[in-house]
Amino acid sequence: MNPPHLPHRWSVRVILVLIAAIGVGLLLWFRGPNWSEVGQAFADVSWQWVLAAIVLNVLSVLIRALSWWSILGQALAGIRIRYSTALSAFSVGLMANALLPGWVGEFARVAVLHRKLENRRGLWPTLFGTVIAHRLLDLVPAISLAIWVILAAELPVWAYSSILTAIGIGVAIFLTGLTIAFLGYRSYSFDKLGPLRRAIGFLERGLAALRSPRASALAAVFQILGWLCQLLAVWSAMFAFNIDLPISAAAQVLVLMNIVTILPLWTGNVGLTQAAIALSLINYGVSYSLGFAYGIGVAVIETSVGIAYGLGFFAEEGISFASLRKATDEAARDIAANDHNHQVI
Repeated sequence: MNPPHLPHRWSVRVILVLIAAIGVGLLLWFRGPNWSEVGQAFADVSWQWVLAAIVLNVLSVLIRALSWWSILGQALAGIRIRYSTALSAFSVGLMANALLPGWVGEFARVAVLHRKLENRRGLWPTLFGTVIAHRLLDLVPAISLAIWVILAAELPVWAYSSILTAIGIGVAIFLTGLTIAFLGYRSYSFDKLGPLRRAIGFLERGLAALRSPRASALAAVFQILGWLCQLLAVWSAMFAFNIDLPISAAAQVLVLMNIVTILPLWTGNVGLTQAAIALSLINYGVSYSLGFAYGIGVAVIETSVGIAYGLGFFAEEGISFASLRKATDEAARDIAANDHNHQVI
């Protein structure tokens, strides 16, 4: 029987999503593009640049998966994980994030990887800790890129506060993660700890890579290279839509795309993301309709790569969406509950 407060939680979420959707709908109604101009922009697309953007996005996925793989190797000492296994789980997670609202993909990749490993005590939260470490290292290139955008891009006034706030929050989260990684205990008996503290302890194990300068530097370099490929993909997509702007403008778009999707109320925050991109490019002399069309194009390119990767490995793993959803729910539950019945990693 479901707890009595569960329906209330869902109703609150639905109401928030509806309010946001109505807001976006009103924005598109009053500040929407000229759809005939949007259609013309797609008719004039240079497909060789679209192909370049797709290839760069593919490289970004491969390199970012390599970063997570290096973190896994540091956190799960004694457990050998092949790169192809980490790439498979990472790709399924990308697909889940592309198709579903929220950060379902982070639990999905843990669930997929867990299926390939011998179940041991604390494995769920330790694997999730590696995802957190991977996301924390994402902040290194993200914050650097945001600072560059503040200094070099032609930002609209409304974007400054958003980016500065994002930088502040990102720095705070990164420092908090480092604090947990370096100050986390290593010698306590897990059996003497309560469930919450024990789960946090295993999460700290997942953050172990951050305690190793060599391992964390290697993972961070891979993340930076992955972001560089993504930046070049966003820039290539600009040329595909005949938008000839400096790479700093592409950096501005990439930063705003990530800020808008921090809270994914629905899949890709479609509409809101495109409006933000279009409005941000007006300062460069790009018409709102062309900027909106470009926003659609760059989102489709990025999402299609994630979905294609995920579907390929999805079939290879031999799992269904229903089983993935069940495994994802189990991952979230077990990360919090932390099963006692398995050996410590």
